[in-house]
Amino acid sequence: MKLTFLGPLYARPGPYACAYVDTSRDLDEPDRAIDLRRRRLETELAAQGADMATRGAVTRVVGTDRDLPGRHGQAVFAAHGRLALAEELPEAPARDAARFTMVPDAMPLALQHAPDIPYAAVAVHRVTRPGGGPASELEVDLQAGRWPTARVAPGHLTRHRVAASEWRHAAAGVAEELAGLADNSEAEAIIVSGDHWARNALTRELPKRLRKRIVTIDSDGWDTDPERALMEDELAYLFRGRLSARDQANTQRFLARRARRSGVVEGLAATVAALRHGQAETVLINDTFDLDQRLWVGIAPKQIGFTQDELTSLGIGSSWQEPADAALVRAIVGTGAELIVFPRGELPLDDGLAALLRYAVADA
Repeated sequence: MKLTFLGPLYARPGPYACAYVDTSRDLDEPDRAIDLRRRRLETELAAQGADMATRGAVTRVVGTDRDLPGRHGQAVFAAHGRLALAEELPEAPARDAARFTMVPDAMPLALQHAPDIPYAAVAVHRVTRPGGGPASELEVDLQAGRWPTARVAPGHLTRHRVAASEWRHAAAGVAEELAGLADNSEAEAIIVSGDHWARNALTRELPKRLRKRIVTIDSDGWDTDPERALMEDELAYLFRGRLSARDQANTQRFLARRARRSGVVEGLAATVAALRHGQAETVLINDTFDLDQRLWVGIAPKQIGFTQDELTSLGIGSSWQEPADAALVRAIVGTGAELIVFPRGELPLDDGLAALLRYAVADA
């Protein structure tokens, strides 16, 4: 998974006000609940020394996702009185959190982007006539996205109405549109759902190069909320435990190299060293990442170590301590490395960390 979306957090120096907040709408009086959360966040940030302008840049955003139904959250970051990044979270945080810190608290946001699988989806269902007569029209919905962030930030939904009697001819045009959507989004899976006869006609019209990516499901997406991903529940089941194609390939490389004991490192100390040298091509991490440790960092992302003396010996004059997760994700982004997230029980890693290396050096 590439972490370029976190780039704005490192475009200017800190300190940053960082907030993770539950902004779910599936409860009584959600606006009142969110307002209470907003006040608590502002109080916590003030207690940590955040200035009024920066606190305001965060709190003005909290709750602005009121049109998004169901359970979800927000991650908001601001520095020097200006908003740096705000995103809706597919999963509401287990607890609200606020931090005022030099290095943004970005790891929880990064983990919520995984596995970041690009897909395209189409649902074809019959429109029932008033009075229960035979359906004479088909409704077709098309959408692309990246899972799981599409749950709260879905792509544009395109809808067509087609006479059932004209579907065989219309299916060719819809297939062309779906193929374009899949190509533009670099979709790894094309989910086709709904009426059996209609979807079979549609898949026959898709280019052969795309047919291996087709996944058919019986749901028609009829109950999808317009502000959420098309067929959200079905996609959650389909993508559970799955990695993107790129992450799968890098995982296989990691496992093969680990078996040969060459070209990979494992554990916190070795991964920190690899990031400091710019060696890490891909960092692998266990979710949840709960390593209770602080690291020393300098101004540049690669300036990361276990002690101040370690950084001083490298000629780094200014350094301070940060939580390990914030320091690590900054180094990953700053060195252009990628991130793969695994449940701990699926691929246990020493200290929950490992790295696939670009190259080896003698003291890594």
